[in-house]
Amino acid sequence: MNDILEAIRSGGPIRLDRFMAIASARYYAGRDPFGRGGDFVTAPEISQAFGELMGLWAASVWEAMGAPEPVVFAELGPGRGTLMADALRAVARAAPRFRAALRLHLVETSPCLREAQGARLGEAVTAWHADIAELPPGPLILLANEFLDALPIRRFVREGDAWREIAVAEEGGRFRFVTIPAEPPEDIRTAGGGEVCEPARALARSLGARLARSGGVALFLDYGPAEATPCDSLQAVRGHARADPLETPGEADLTAHVDWRAFAAAARAAGAAVSGPEPQGVFLRRLGLPERTAILCRNAVPAAAALLQSAARRLMDADAMGILFKALALHHPSLQPLPGFPE
Repeated sequence: MNDILEAIRSGGPIRLDRFMAIASARYYAGRDPFGRGGDFVTAPEISQAFGELMGLWAASVWEAMGAPEPVVFAELGPGRGTLMADALRAVARAAPRFRAALRLHLVETSPCLREAQGARLGEAVTAWHADIAELPPGPLILLANEFLDALPIRRFVREGDAWREIAVAEEGGRFRFVTIPAEPPEDIRTAGGGEVCEPARALARSLGARLARSGGVALFLDYGPAEATPCDSLQAVRGHARADPLETPGEADLTAHVDWRAFAAAARAAGAAVSGPEPQGVFLRRLGLPERTAILCRNAVPAAAALLQSAARRLMDADAMGILFKALALHHPSLQPLPGFPE
C-alpha cells in the first residue's frame, strides 16, 4: 500500500494497470493464496482428475508433434504445483516415453510459491524462470491455468467527445477511481470502450512467434467472454468472498476477465494457429473427465466418491465453471485438430 501511496503522491493518479501490478506483486510475494485456508480455489485444487487430464492431453499433443526428445514442458503460474504433480503422475503411468522426454520448466516469480512447488515436485523441476523469455529453445508444450486473469489491465471510457482512462487517486488516505486523458487502441475505439490487457497481448505475440518457428502448443484455461471485449470486470477476492479492489491493495487477489478475441488475434498475427475458445465444461467432457471421475470413485468410500462427483460437476456444469471458463490453445499450424477441440 505504501508503494502505491508514494507513486500517487509523487506523480498524481496512476493508471489502473500500474495499481494492479504493484498490488499483485505484493500479494503473491509472501503468501500461498490457494485452498480453503487462502483466498480462492482453482481447478487443480478442486479435483485431481483435472491435472491428470492436462498431463494426458500434453502427452497426446507430444505424439502429434512427432515425439521430439527432449521437449520443454512448461507451466505459467504453477500455484502450489498441484496441477503439475497430478499431470506427471498420470503421464508416468500412461505415457512413460513422454515422461522421459519432457524437461519441466516453471515460470513463477513468487518466492513463497516457488518453495511450495519445489516441496511438491522436487527433482522433477528442471528450472524456474521469471519470464517466458527465459525458457530454453526448442519444441514447447505449455500449460497455463488461471494465469491470464491476474495480468494487469487498462480500462478506457468515452466521456462526451473525449477518451478517458480509469486511474486510481488518493484522497484522505483512501483510494478512489478517477479518469485521466488517454488514447485507446483502435479495437477499443471500435468497440466503444473497454479493457485492454497489454501483457496478455504481448505474451500471445511472443508465444505465437515461438510456436510458429519452433513448434509446439500453449494451452490456456481461464475465464472471460468468448467474443465480447470485457468492459468492467475488475474484481477482488479475499477469504473466498468478494472484496473492494481499492481497499487494502496487496491483501486481496485482483483479477479481470480475459479478452480471448484480442489474445487470439495477437497470436495469429505472430504466425500461430488458434483453437478455441471452447467452454471449459465441453473441453473437459471431451477429454474424459466424467469417465476418469467414475474410475476414481470405484476405489473411494461413499463420502469421498460424492466429493469427487461434486468436484467434476463444479468444473463442468454451466451454472458453475463450465461456461464462464474457457479453453484456448495457441499452436503450430500443423497441429490440427487438437484433443478436446472440434475438428
